[in-house]
Amino acid sequence: MDLQTLMNIPAWDWPENAESLIRKTLTGNDADASDRLLAAEMAGEPTVMNDKMADILLSIVGNKNETDDMRCAAVISLGPALEYADTMEFDDEEDLMISEPVFEKIQQTLRRFFMDSDVHEDVRRRILEASVRAPQDWHRDAVRAAYMSDNKDWRLTAVFCMSYIVGFENQILESLNNDDPDIFYEAVCAAGNMGVKKAWPHITRIISSPGADTDLLLAAIDAVASIRPEEAHDVIGHLVDHKDQDVVDAACEALGIADAFLSENDDDGDE
Repeated sequence: MDLQTLMNIPAWDWPENAESLIRKTLTGNDADASDRLLAAEMAGEPTVMNDKMADILLSIVGNKNETDDMRCAAVISLGPALEYADTMEFDDEEDLMISEPVFEKIQQTLRRFFMDSDVHEDVRRRILEASVRAPQDWHRDAVRAAYMSDNKDWRLTAVFCMSYIVGFENQILESLNNDDPDIFYEAVCAAGNMGVKKAWPHITRIISSPGADTDLLLAAIDAVASIRPEEAHDVIGHLVDHKDQDVVDAACEALGIADAFLSENDDDGDE
């Protein structure tokens, strides 16, 4: 078993030795740079993430001898574990990817690295993108500063982060009029995640466009359920017969979420 073989297997079907293989590749002195980069990207999967893996990734992020690409890959892989821990709040120890002490260590360390101007800006951008998945007080000012930057990459990072930080509705709406396709895509995602009602015309325009980019269409479909669930069947119901299975799956999932939300609200109203 090697990393290339693992790539062709869904993470939930990885063998028991997948974790040790990834850890060995990350820490070994004889691994190829391309294999280490791949291992860093795979290390974020829930099936292999734990305290030891998180510590390895965090040490890579802080190692100035590592390439910027490697440090970026390592910190991005910490993002899902941070988000999961923040959501679960350590209520069930058996269902956690990382422990609370490691969670706090990651948060504190990433903030320190982000504030360090000597760290390459690409790494700092990825740190912000990963750490914001478990929001802290300092993130709001960091995202606001990134959005005000003249640098397109920082603005893109800022809009991505707006999917996780409340209070940026105006900036999201402004970004929905941005000509840059990457920023526009992240704005659609943020509008959906934050349920920005005023974004609705942009969402329906994407869904009704026959030439819409697939990733953009998927983001718009997801947004429907959170922005106007009561109109979900009218707006995306026809997409369950789409020729692209990814679109079909996204539409079915969004419709299910919308129905569940409406049903829950009906139950609350009956009480």
